Amino acid sequence: MHTKLTGIATIITIILLSCKSPTNGNAQAQQVNSDSTYPPVETKAANTDYKPAFEGQTRIQGVKTTTPFQVKILTKDLKRPWGITSLPDGRFLITEKSGDIRIASADGTLGEPITGIPKVNDGGQGGLLGITTDPDFSNNRMVYWVFSEKQPNANLTAVAKGKLADDEKSIQNATVIYRATPAHNSTLHYGGRILFDKTGNIIFSTGERSDLETRPQAQYLNSSLGKVIRITTAGKAAPDNPFENQKDARPELYSYGHRNVQGLAINPATGDLWEAEFGPRGGDEINLIQPGKNYGWPIITYGIEYAGPKIGDGIQQKEGMEQPVYYWDPVISPSGITFCSSDAIPEWKNNLFVASLSGQHIDRLVIKDNKVIGEERLLSDQSQRFRDITQGKDGALYAVTDDGRLYRIGK
Repeated sequence: MHTKLTGIATIITIILLSCKSPTNGNAQAQQVNSDSTYPPVETKAANTDYKPAFEGQTRIQGVKTTTPFQVKILTKDLKRPWGITSLPDGRFLITEKSGDIRIASADGTLGEPITGIPKVNDGGQGGLLGITTDPDFSNNRMVYWVFSEKQPNANLTAVAKGKLADDEKSIQNATVIYRATPAHNSTLHYGGRILFDKTGNIIFSTGERSDLETRPQAQYLNSSLGKVIRITTAGKAAPDNPFENQKDARPELYSYGHRNVQGLAINPATGDLWEAEFGPRGGDEINLIQPGKNYGWPIITYGIEYAGPKIGDGIQQKEGMEQPVYYWDPVISPSGITFCSSDAIPEWKNNLFVASLSGQHIDRLVIKDNKVIGEERLLSDQSQRFRDITQGKDGALYAVTDDGRLYRIGK
């Protein structure tokens, strides 16, 4: 049985305004150039008076898309979707937080939940999280996903794999290949994004589980919490990882000092790995991930506590710790991210798109020489918490929201 949005997909036609408009409308844009004069898209007061480490690290100039495009709501029938990834034939695998995987066609038709998925702990921020397919999926039909797993008196972030059956009704031989330890009795900050790198190894993210007692473990090399991790498809440390020969360090670790990474993407133009992670009050970050580097949490941050002013010593820069390429204060709650490699909308090519939860928009970041040089907010009129975003086989962007919507954004 299949469910489908009644009638044709809802279409919101984006009307092109003059590129000289001084407003911050969602769908108007202009490629960044020397005479761009749009103000920053963020107009709210920051939570702090912290100073950025370099010009353009926050509140960069605004840009506006000049190419007309359409936004289509393909379905409203998903249930708390969390991750989306493309299949070779143009359809999508979508995770639902409760523990289901659904297949969605390019027109929004949804298949029934796929069986055979290990039980998830969907309390708080947990559940069935990020998902990706094997680079050789057309031949081996292997699927990999991240989920929060219940342990005795605790929870943890786990990675599993299984084969999508030929009839697409079940996952066969589902196996947990990695558990991020130590487990902790919290339902927050699981991380949860996953992708394959160009070597055929898996990269995924974990959170530091939020509590003050676990927060310092983001700095510990003998802990999997608050990390970007690189493993083989068997769940072992990938070869050539930065800590593979370091005593008292876990060889699967790729980078550390992270709070709660919910966005991972590889820039198709450069091959670089980028991530988005949640700050507390202020300090949401975009980072360029380099192997072995320390990204500072909880020692340096551009955010403050939810109740109380400073985190740690209240410092934002420290030798030996990486600066974010870009940060937001106040937060937009960045979740899934993707780079656009399509030529369909020329000014979007190689831009980074960020699904924003509390900001309720999709953030477009124009990147040049690994610096953000322009920012635009798209779909902010939809009043949706955007959870994840990916590029489809047709070159359009596809995004899911907490309310159960699947969007197509493109020509």
